[in-house]
Amino acid sequence: MITVIALGFGALLAIGVIVGILDAATAAQWRWVAAERRRDWEGRQRLERLTHGSDSWADEDE
Repeated sequence: MITVIALGFGALLAIGVIVGILDAATAAQWRWVAAERRRDWEGRQRLERLTHGSDSWADEDE
């Protein structure tokens, strides 16, 4: 029984290490994707403020 528990913890540890390595390897790429999406979002927000005014809640009364 103790062997099964030890093997389970070992498997969890191995999976954790593998996931950590893969995450670290792709983190820079995901940060780049997030930065690009944020730039796009900020551009849309700027455009919306220019076309609809500065108050984002202004269209609630219409």
